[in-house]
Amino acid sequence: QVQLVESGGGLVQAGGSLSISCAASGRTFSPHIMGWFLQAPGKEREFVAAIPRSGGTHYAGSVHGRFTIARDNAKNTVYLQMNSLKPEDTAVYYCAATSSGSAYGVGDQRGYDYWGQGTQVTVSS
Repeated sequence: QVQLVESGGGLVQAGGSLSISCAASGRTFSPHIMGWFLQAPGKEREFVAAIPRSGGTHYAGSVHGRFTIARDNAKNTVYLQMNSLKPEDTAVYYCAATSSGSAYGVGDQRGYDYWGQGTQVTVSS
């Protein structure tokens, strides 16, 4: 049974920083792509960032230059460092992972097989 468990969300002032992480567990699970999505109140879930096992990073335009995604393959863990946070970054952040290469783009949630429960990030103005 594969599980993704996020941690590190919370409340931060605008302009501040926050780091969240997600650990994937499962006996033989080795995630291919790990990514982050967010869902703001009343809105659809949207792509934030992704990182394949082989490296390279992908970001939504709204977070490019402010957020950094990284992963530790030995720990099956993905991290998201969020800097220069804005009130509009307030959302539930979900970790997602694929078990193999996806037929969809890294930003398409349809390509992800596993999802975490989400962690709340609130940015106050």
